[in-house]
Amino acid sequence: MRTRIIHAVAGIFILTGLTLGLTVSEYWFILTGFVGVNLFQNSITNWCLLEDILKKLKVGDNDSCATRVKS
Repeated sequence: MRTRIIHAVAGIFILTGLTLGLTVSEYWFILTGFVGVNLFQNSITNWCLLEDILKKLKVGDNDSCATRVKS
């Protein structure tokens, strides 16, 4: 569940940065670049700040889909 939340947040930030970059100011593309750099850093170090935050908030601990019995 945490992974899905992290992917959703990254996607929202990327789309927001692109939309604002095209409509408001080109400086909003920095947000998209920042998310890309964080995704790249995560692939190398296997560390994600948002994952740590979600763990401390205990979000996604009891994933209802994961606890279901698979047939």
